[in-house]
Amino acid sequence: MGGTRPSRIVDLSKEIAENPDDPIFMRVKVKHHAHGRARWLVRILGLPFRLFPKDFAGWADDTITRMGVHATTHIDAPWHYGPTDAEGRTLPTIEEMPMELMFGPGVVFDMTHKADGEEIGVADLESALAASGATLGEGTIALIRTGRDVLQGTRDYWKRGTGMSPAATEWLIDRGIKVMGIDQWGWDLPFHHQIRRSKEEGREDLFWAGHLVGRRKPYWHIEQLRGLDALPAHGFDVAVFPLRLKGASAAPARVVAFLYD
Repeated sequence: MGGTRPSRIVDLSKEIAENPDDPIFMRVKVKHHAHGRARWLVRILGLPFRLFPKDFAGWADDTITRMGVHATTHIDAPWHYGPTDAEGRTLPTIEEMPMELMFGPGVVFDMTHKADGEEIGVADLESALAASGATLGEGTIALIRTGRDVLQGTRDYWKRGTGMSPAATEWLIDRGIKVMGIDQWGWDLPFHHQIRRSKEEGREDLFWAGHLVGRRKPYWHIEQLRGLDALPAHGFDVAVFPLRLKGASAAPARVVAFLYD
């Protein structure tokens, strides 16, 4: 039965938790309901207390009262980048992600040397790939390790980091990669760096440029990964399964890596 069993499974996903240090647009709110509340619900439904199981405290329950689809580890659908592609065709939403793209061999690109505000270029990817000895192909899932996951849970997380240039993003796509991910807050440079560069250079094509490659060449990318330092450069598999949210631009995802002896 089955294939090779992994020797180790590494969770690459953030814990979903309420954190007052998150900016308001990333804030998650979860209400935890104690066990005793359920006893009264069952009583209202008609079961007398005397017939309750002796050790029945009631079930615990929890409600996510607030969580944006981009607030935690998630994967963006091409719909996030715009309503249509360059030819005017409607871009897919998250529930339309093909299942065959959700599992594949992983390759880590070490970009921890890139400074805050310094964009990742094609030469950076080529150098990291040559140093690792990995190869790319159809179905490969590319993971960009910036090391900024150490800032998760802090006020600075969304403000710190490097970012994938449009040329580097397109370079991956042209090598057969449809799914890619990064361990910082976003795929591009942090917003204030994008805005600064746009003003300094007087250009209209710099803001969100890595994302917008997806309007010309649709692709799917994961943001807010963690723990990429626990992975080798290659020789492992990655699974990324987003929640099946109809019509959504993205969905929270449990992303895990499978390592083999």
